[in-house]
Amino acid sequence: MRHSPSTDEREDHDSRSPVVRFCAKLADANPFNFFIFGVILANAAVLGLETYPGVAGPHGDTLRTLNEVFLAIFVAELVIRLVGFGARPQDFFRSGWNIFDFLVIVASFAPGLRDNAMLLRIARLARVLRIVRLLPDLRVLVVAIGRSIPGVLSLAVLAVLVLFVYGMIGWTIFHDHAPQQYGTIGESMLTLFITLTLENLPEQIALGRDLSDWTLLYFISYALIAAFLIFNILIGVVINSLEEARAIENARERADRLEQGGDAGPTVDDRIADVRAALDALEADVRGS
Repeated sequence: MRHSPSTDEREDHDSRSPVVRFCAKLADANPFNFFIFGVILANAAVLGLETYPGVAGPHGDTLRTLNEVFLAIFVAELVIRLVGFGARPQDFFRSGWNIFDFLVIVASFAPGLRDNAMLLRIARLARVLRIVRLLPDLRVLVVAIGRSIPGVLSLAVLAVLVLFVYGMIGWTIFHDHAPQQYGTIGESMLTLFITLTLENLPEQIALGRDLSDWTLLYFISYALIAAFLIFNILIGVVINSLEEARAIENARERADRLEQGGDAGPTVDDRIADVRAALDALEADVRGS
């Protein structure tokens, strides 16, 4: 949850000024982070209240004042964390989450932003997204989503290819029998894309059997390949990315403990990973024998 400055990368602890030491300690304090967490939730609540005309009308000035107070708190938090890096404020930007926080706060002061209600609401909404930095598990999920994008894109290409092939076959079979659903390759692919959910599969099977019972082979093979196989591959990609993201987060936490001079011993996840590796090696020896 913390991206605090390292004592090895900044000035020595004893040589830093009291203000820098105080800011560094405050930025790492759990009560301070819990307070910021609460402010973010309150900011989200105020943004939600602004969508109710019965509240925004009579209390609009109060809500706008609260938004300004929240922004002032976020600016103060940003300054505290920057000052905590002492003579090396550039180290603050070594963390992607810190860069995100900085851009979100600075964007609130962009020229002309306050004259555009839509952009102002988007900037305020972006401040709510900072809650990701304060929740380790949520941060792992966000990293996992980012790492899964290449695999998901490759899987999307495969899915489009399957839809095109089955769309062409469906157009060949049903373009006269069901022109609204299979009259063109576009309509055929759209129908098959909707069928990925399997909700309308019984209707599609009934439509095909009106023409021939052999169309069962078409729909069953499509369900097996597109709906089951592709979705299971997608699940595998996401799970693999989630494991990679958790390993990255664990490595970052161990690095933080090392930088702070704490115990960087193995975590429970590390011990589980070691046990799994030992079991894999044992299974390989058994198969080899």
